[in-house]
Amino acid sequence: YFPTVLAIAGAPAPTPGSIDGETIVPLLRGGTSLQRDAIYWHYPHYHPGSATPYSAIRAGDWKLIDVYEDHHVELYNLRAEIGEKSELSAQHPEIVAQLQAKLNAWRVSVGAQVPSTNPNYDPARIFDSGAGASKAKGKKAKGK
Repeated sequence: YFPTVLAIAGAPAPTPGSIDGETIVPLLRGGTSLQRDAIYWHYPHYHPGSATPYSAIRAGDWKLIDVYEDHHVELYNLRAEIGEKSELSAQHPEIVAQLQAKLNAWRVSVGAQVPSTNPNYDPARIFDSGAGASKAKGKKAKGK
């Protein structure tokens, strides 16, 4: 979105290669295509409200989501259904493979950091933000 915001604001474009992005202002003004064949995004962290780490690619009618938490992918045909209710990866493994390869190559090209498992993670621990004390499933943690 950064190149789009700069274009709308009338600010100079960044030097080529300094960011990964393309303005969509031509599309907003009635154009029909971008200069690139796919749009990528990378969200490698958790966020309150249930957002989990993932990367995604939108190429043509297809959108592939690569979910890091449990290592699954989701495939949607946005022309057929914009609401992403019908997950199609099992029906189109060849499209999954093509989009996954493009997404992986893009992540490498931009140096995207992929989340890794925290060996110290304990899902039973809940942190009390007020006092900083930890609790385990509503019970006081012993010796903590």
